[in-house]
Amino acid sequence: MGEHKATVTRKAGVDLGFSAEEKQKLRELALGAIRARCLGLAMPEVHIDEPRLKALGAAFVCIHKGRELRGCIGMLEARTPLCETVTRMAVEAAFGDPRFCSLDSGELDAIDLEISVLTPMRPVGEISEIQIGKHGLFIRKGFRAGLLLPQVATEHDLDVERFLQWTCHKAGLPEGAWKDKDIEIFVFSADIF
Repeated sequence: MGEHKATVTRKAGVDLGFSAEEKQKLRELALGAIRARCLGLAMPEVHIDEPRLKALGAAFVCIHKGRELRGCIGMLEARTPLCETVTRMAVEAAFGDPRFCSLDSGELDAIDLEISVLTPMRPVGEISEIQIGKHGLFIRKGFRAGLLLPQVATEHDLDVERFLQWTCHKAGLPEGAWKDKDIEIFVFSADIF
């Protein structure tokens, strides 16, 4: 499978202190689960010794093929051990993202993963609290909700207002809905690798 470029400069997110070995273990878990599901094999048996990987954790897994997004699914709240969250979200990104057809075995060697381990969300009191490059956004109004990871703003050179507009659009809301009194806006960050 595609190698992750370890020399990429951090453009977004925060450093949550994961070691290179912990990051590699999460990557191996995700790729192993995708490969097993794609090839119809039993999920690999994995032994996790790292306490941080066994702790509850929220994460997103994005799959890229070249420069194109091929799937991205995540869990916002830390409900399962991080190692399980990453494994499940990797499989969901590969086979359950409704925007894309399921990954097939011919693509396995062409994909690359981006794992984003999320910090807890917190409500925004003032728009000035939003920091491009550090924060991702979650917007909710009624039954509609949308989320954009921190890297979206930096990859598309968005300012705060455009980031809010894009997140509203993702939620299926008008771009200016972020100004409504009944909108809920949350920020979070992520360790992205």
